[in-house]
Amino acid sequence: MAYPLSLVSFRGLLLTLLCVGMVGCAGAPVQEMSNARQAIKAARDAGADQVAPQEMGEAQSLLEQAEANLQKGAWRDARRNAIQAKSKAAEAMVAARPGERKET
Repeated sequence: MAYPLSLVSFRGLLLTLLCVGMVGCAGAPVQEMSNARQAIKAARDAGADQVAPQEMGEAQSLLEQAEANLQKGAWRDARRNAIQAKSKAAEAMVAARPGERKET
């Protein structure tokens, strides 16, 4: 059975878009890595290294783990580490805000 050209073209386009979408979901966690780096830099700029050194150390360590996983192609682990690094940097940032510093 011969299909009209438009149906064949539509199926080809649909298949192509599906494949591109799947590759995009499974790709390297570029955005997550960038978000983590920016969060750590912002926390440093806010003075979190002095106020929350433990959280900053954990954030940096998680980012380094994410980078190592990225190099190995372990993208799922890299994504998880990058998200955790951003979260730790955010905790440090909260501690560095005036009026929200931890009392020791």
